Amino acid sequence: ERCSTMNNNHILLKTEGLYKKFGENVVLNNINFELKEGEVVSLVGKSGAGKTTILKIINGLIAADSGSFTLGTNVNIGYYDQEHHVLDMNKTLFQEISDAYPDMTNTRIRNVLAAFLFTDDDVFKRIGDLSGGERGRVLLAKLMLSNSNFLLLDEPTNHLDINSKEILEDALNHYTGTCFFVSHDRYFINSVATRILDLRDHTITGYIGNYDYYLEKSSGNAAVPVKQGSNVTSSSSKEDRLLKKEQQAKERKRLNEIAAIEKRISEIDSLVAKIDNELAKEEVYTDHTKASDFSRKRDELLSEQEKLYSDWENLEENS
Repeated sequence: ERCSTMNNNHILLKTEGLYKKFGENVVLNNINFELKEGEVVSLVGKSGAGKTTILKIINGLIAADSGSFTLGTNVNIGYYDQEHHVLDMNKTLFQEISDAYPDMTNTRIRNVLAAFLFTDDDVFKRIGDLSGGERGRVLLAKLMLSNSNFLLLDEPTNHLDINSKEILEDALNHYTGTCFFVSHDRYFINSVATRILDLRDHTITGYIGNYDYYLEKSSGNAAVPVKQGSNVTSSSSKEDRLLKKEQQAKERKRLNEIAAIEKRISEIDSLVAKIDNELAKEEVYTDHTKASDFSRKRDELLSEQEKLYSDWENLEENS
């Protein structure tokens, strides 16, 4: 149904009974949740669970079969889609930004593009000639310049190199509006999310806290709702000094292992981004041997990263 607006100052979005199926496949069933102003909320769930469908319904790109959603007053949505459909492939980077923000000075435009790693003559490249990762950076730069107070981001870190990812994390951590995003990037989710919504078996469960807290409470299995205001507390016990020293040594080792894993995960992100750039080159994708070598290496890296994420989760859970 069409969205209506509401006057509650604190609730920015409320969904009620959203239901959607494609053909005979029910994707969403009775989806109910609220977002409050200023929250950065991550929507997690398995591939194909319907995460992107929820974002598209809120953005008005597709309609729910039944149910409704309500937006607060004066909500201005900025949308980041995986395919970058909202970019004009025939424009240069500079035109894309200056046409969207005609009152913005050339210096301001160049400064923002430089923050997303486009410098000098890069700004005159045609968007259609850019790699997927570069297009993602242009779209993020455009969003961060907008006066949107509600960002909907679908897999914003896909194909981003580590520098771009850090720029995005920093931008979101300083963003005063509300952000609702879909991501599979656990490190990114942990860096920016204040709340997790878990889409599982067509329905949603909420967790107050970051990704670590979600992992602890969901145990990766059946989701257990967390009441508003719940948080994690750590109890301090009165052990003797020797035991404390042992514990501190163990904790240092755990934190060092986590740091090493996070460093390698970032390195792999960077390596995969470089491979994606190579695979986008004509001399590579037209050469079957080169292309398959790069693809194999990419698969190996992602497989290694998946294991690292698993190790990282285990170490985090054993805190």
